[in-house]
Amino acid sequence: MTEDTAAERDTRVRAPLTAAEVLEWLERTASAVREGELTPEELIELLGQLRQASTACANASDWTLLAAREAGASLRQLAPVFGKGYVRAPAARLEKLHREVLTAEQFLELMRRRAEDA
Repeated sequence: MTEDTAAERDTRVRAPLTAAEVLEWLERTASAVREGELTPEELIELLGQLRQASTACANASDWTLLAAREAGASLRQLAPVFGKGYVRAPAARLEKLHREVLTAEQFLELMRRRAEDA
């Protein structure tokens, strides 16, 4: 892979949301709350949106875990992403996922079906 291709990949493949972006949003929202700009009802609606987004992020994380394993990533390589220095965390998550699906494509199809049913 050439350097140009690697640079293109760095800008093309990225999580749709970063921790820094969430913190920035949180700071702005906290300021608005302190200023009395948001009603309790608006905050409750926001909470519901965030819980849905949290579930979506968890699903995206699970899909990416399955895809990474299929692409050849080892449990040892995945362990630091889980914040652990040992392989039990990703192995346990994969074991749980494999009770429902075996591949990233099957997981994606499951998410599509659940979205249709919602």
